Amino acid sequence: MNFQEKQKLLEEIKRQVLGCKQCPLYLTRTNPVFGEGDIESKIMFIGEAPGFNEDKQGVPFCGAAGKILDELLASVGIKRSDVYITNILKCRPLENRDPNPEEISLCTPYLERQIEIINPKVICSLGRYSMRYIFEKYGLKEKLEPISKIHGMVFGVQNLFQELKIIPFYHPAVATYNPHMKEILKRDFQILKTIK
Repeated sequence: MNFQEKQKLLEEIKRQVLGCKQCPLYLTRTNPVFGEGDIESKIMFIGEAPGFNEDKQGVPFCGAAGKILDELLASVGIKRSDVYITNILKCRPLENRDPNPEEISLCTPYLERQIEIINPKVICSLGRYSMRYIFEKYGLKEKLEPISKIHGMVFGVQNLFQELKIIPFYHPAVATYNPHMKEILKRDFQILKTIK
């Protein structure tokens, strides 16, 4: 699939997301947050759900957690514009609560199509909800453990014609509450240097 075809397909899904009314989150959103970045990137980051700033701007990871993500990427020599970033949910749950199972099952078909079109070689989940969803989707359910045990580890799966690497990371927001976590995240991100 060439760049133009990918762009066209993603624009179509984005239109669907903008008009989506499948769950009650559309009633309280300001902007759905589709995703952004290099649609030909080998690396895709998948967070959990938009927060306050993301909802205001319609851009993923543009608040405090986004600044930390930018810093983490820079620490391994990767520009934010060279990766693709999205979330499991496209609309913000009120009070930034965790996504619920119904919202995840209604919203993830959009994400699945994004993954299919972008066809990354590496999927980095950010946070435990994203990790659980990705592990279950790719048949890694039996390898699922608390994120505190498997963060920064690489899991390989065969995906149609290529091997796909899945790397669970802590959500960058943890470093906004606990500055010590930033060092752990930075250490985990070093793995990306080996698979760029």
